[in-house]
Amino acid sequence: MRPRSLNAHTGNALALKNAIDEEIPPYAILSHTWGADTEEVTLEDLANGTGKDKPGYAKIRFCGEQARLDTLQYFWIDTCCIDKRSSAELSEAINSMYRWYQGANVCYAYLADVPSKTKFSGSKWFTRGWTLQELIAPSKVIFLDEEWNKLGTKTSLRQSVSDCTGIPGGVLSDSDSLENVSIAQRMSWAAKRKTTRLEDRAYCLMGIFGINMPLLYGEGERAFLRLQEEIMRISDDHSLFAWRSSDNRGGLLATSPDSFIGSHNIVGVVKD
Repeated sequence: MRPRSLNAHTGNALALKNAIDEEIPPYAILSHTWGADTEEVTLEDLANGTGKDKPGYAKIRFCGEQARLDTLQYFWIDTCCIDKRSSAELSEAINSMYRWYQGANVCYAYLADVPSKTKFSGSKWFTRGWTLQELIAPSKVIFLDEEWNKLGTKTSLRQSVSDCTGIPGGVLSDSDSLENVSIAQRMSWAAKRKTTRLEDRAYCLMGIFGINMPLLYGEGERAFLRLQEEIMRISDDHSLFAWRSSDNRGGLLATSPDSFIGSHNIVGVVKD
């Protein structure tokens, strides 16, 4: 599946581009924390020419302006470039999300609750499940404050980002391959991060582990067990079992990423 995108060079009219049968052009991508569903602009809003009065429209407008400044014609935002009315499209999009962020020329990380750089590490953005892959996957991430002023990049703010996320600086700068980081350590980055739906605590990690699997909303914590089962199919790294919790309902498998909170220094364990 190739992502729809918004055209940043069509004046006030944001034109959707369907790239399914075409080569994907260079594009920017937005990472942000969602407001209430009623505040965000949807694909249906754009198709109907509505939604400009919603608070979320400001993110679309400013993202388009920033893309133009960066000489990019197209940009992508999850709230309005996926048809969430289609469960099939939503599932395919979530399974493709890591690749879409990885393929972007630049990712704008909008920190809506940060008035200045001094408040940078306290942003809600660093506590959400989905923003983990949105931080790791793109090679270039630009952080923007609540007024869309540039705070710095993933590279220039590497130490601050590493301190508040636990992600090694080498991973943030792409000098160390994500694949060389143990499963347990990658899981530890997701510990205590939150998602609106319980299942998304697992689904938001699929790209970080190179996993594709169907989405089954309603399965609850079973989603995280399925994720670990899929990881076992492709990896011999036994650090998957290096977790600690009083909850042993999953047997050898953890029931939540929180169980890996103390696993940030564990190296890969591969059986000979």
